[in-house]
Amino acid sequence: MRGRPSDERDDPRRAPAARSRARSGGVALNRALSKLGILSRAQATRAIQSGRVSVNGRRITDPLRRVVPERVRIAIDEIPERAARWRTIVFHKPRGVVTTRHDPDGRQTIYDVLGADGQGLIAVGRLDLATSGLLVLTTDTQLANWIADPASGVRRVYLVTVRGEVKPEAVAQLDGVTIRKASRRETHLVVELHRGRNREIRRLFAGMGREVTRLKRVAVGGLELGDLQPGAWREVTRQQIRASFPTAAVRSPTDP
Repeated sequence: MRGRPSDERDDPRRAPAARSRARSGGVALNRALSKLGILSRAQATRAIQSGRVSVNGRRITDPLRRVVPERVRIAIDEIPERAARWRTIVFHKPRGVVTTRHDPDGRQTIYDVLGADGQGLIAVGRLDLATSGLLVLTTDTQLANWIADPASGVRRVYLVTVRGEVKPEAVAQLDGVTIRKASRRETHLVVELHRGRNREIRRLFAGMGREVTRLKRVAVGGLELGDLQPGAWREVTRQQIRASFPTAAVRSPTDP
């Protein structure tokens, strides 16, 4: 959208150095352990600070030490944590499900829905509680960081329903916003984003005096939701990822 950041989760205020680190695939060690499903972020921080974690045989006590999980050997209490095999899926996140591994309020999470099929997978970005649609999950942290990085400018497409009628002139100056159909009761739109902030779409229409009643993501890059039903998922190959994100770094089959 012209003149606006345009993704539900990205923060355009990130410094260039932070963007560079994200593109390189490096993440904080405590975050790496959390993303890999080994420990929660808080548990990882405590384990690292207490000297229980080593990287390439060297004890690390700084939870913010940056690592590329696929390129290092991580051990806890001298027991190696093996990297999961390369795997990526497209998941149709239902409404009312949170995009997190554990929820302190006891709400259903995407990992509750996926069950054993979600083991070792990390979510690429998030969809909020009331948003449904396409969510990419992968064991490839470099790929996840690249897709989530606002500098990558990955296309995301949403179907949006708002209360009341949105006139064509109200969206005429906004790139990537198309009205599908409108009535006095509600308006259905397609919104295409490339960079932006958390809840950007909801804030955009709130600024027009319109409440978003339904928000569904139907595409990320070249990956599309298609007829995948809520709660269902499908495997994605390396070839499909390379075709959908031509400039992304994809872990080689020879890597762990």
